[in-house]
Amino acid sequence: MRSIAIVGAGQAGLQVGLGLLQQGCEVTMLSDRTPNQLWNGRVLSSQFMFDQSLETERKLGLNFWEDDCPYTEGIALAIADGQGGKAIDWEARLDRPGQSVDQRVKMPGWMHEFQRMGGDLRFVEAGVAELEELAEANDLVIVASGKGEIGKLFERDEERSEFSAPQRALALTYLHGMAPRPTFTAVAFSIVPGVGEHFTFPALTTTGPCDILVFEGVPGGPMDCWHDVSTPEEHLERSLWIFEEFMPWEAERCRDVRLTDDQGILAGRFPPTIRKPVAQLPSGAHVVGMADAVVLNDPITGQGSNNAAKCADVYYRSILARGNEPFDPEWMQATFEAFWEYVQYVVDWTNTLLKPPEPHLQKLLGAAQERGDLAHRIVNGFDHPPDYHPWWFEEDAAEALLAEEPTGVP
Repeated sequence: MRSIAIVGAGQAGLQVGLGLLQQGCEVTMLSDRTPNQLWNGRVLSSQFMFDQSLETERKLGLNFWEDDCPYTEGIALAIADGQGGKAIDWEARLDRPGQSVDQRVKMPGWMHEFQRMGGDLRFVEAGVAELEELAEANDLVIVASGKGEIGKLFERDEERSEFSAPQRALALTYLHGMAPRPTFTAVAFSIVPGVGEHFTFPALTTTGPCDILVFEGVPGGPMDCWHDVSTPEEHLERSLWIFEEFMPWEAERCRDVRLTDDQGILAGRFPPTIRKPVAQLPSGAHVVGMADAVVLNDPITGQGSNNAAKCADVYYRSILARGNEPFDPEWMQATFEAFWEYVQYVVDWTNTLLKPPEPHLQKLLGAAQERGDLAHRIVNGFDHPPDYHPWWFEEDAAEALLAEEPTGVP
């Protein structure tokens, strides 16, 4: 029986911890908040998950809210024309739907399951001293939280980190009463060139089904506008102002909206950062980072929880495959590299959307308005971003794709 300690009770930490408990491991988990504090606290993220990520939960029997959470059937894209209308407007269905369960719902539920299965769940603000204690008592320590003192243990990877400053001013707004789209449920993206982006989708929160708004403002631009917002009412008002000013097609859906709760709002910013996955403690013991602790992606592509779930799946399988061999630094690095083989494509793809679009990307997005097969291909890449390689990144490959004979949409 292996003894594993995990710091951070989020999507990645709880998912891998619950999986290891099912396999007979002893698992200790540290969280800085109790289930009640999470349930009654501020929203943590937008946490939209596509099908392949949801499958990693289903394999472990952790899809507790699947029947209650609204399904999202596709993705829609609108690019503003600068005059109140749309220069580009198209939509396509996902092959398999996605879902978003508020982490204030999911994490407390998984915590209770973790305790029911015999896991040792401790509520403490973890620092280096706590990591040292865990390293002495366990075969492996995983850091699944990048907050505070422990987040600084993992060195920034300069070669893999493209940005050193925040690329967007971020905000979330959880709503009841948003009018449905006329065709099918979708992650509805709106892009206002030079100003920022917005996307919205159905979700399940503490007060039932809702819609989540995600705002991404270009720093210094008119959507970088949250610094003087001090109340939930002001946050909602600012959200609706952005719609009226830049995306009137979304304003039409929000005539009768209200906040889900006073804690259903969030604003902030952070630099997308890749960190080296192995850290050495003062004692000489090593710990390994996972998910957001070492790969912090901008949410513009909605991949945060997807990355966490897929990272948890990679680490879970790697731990089981290790048998009774030690979890040495070489194993830690190799396990992260197995995840990097996948997530590097997510990082590169996300970063392209944080920069002014290359001409071939503008051409692809425009052509998708006329070609349903291309729109379908772009939409379903969200479920598996490596599928964007090479045509999303290379002009010649994009031109070759556009030259292909159009095919029927599945």
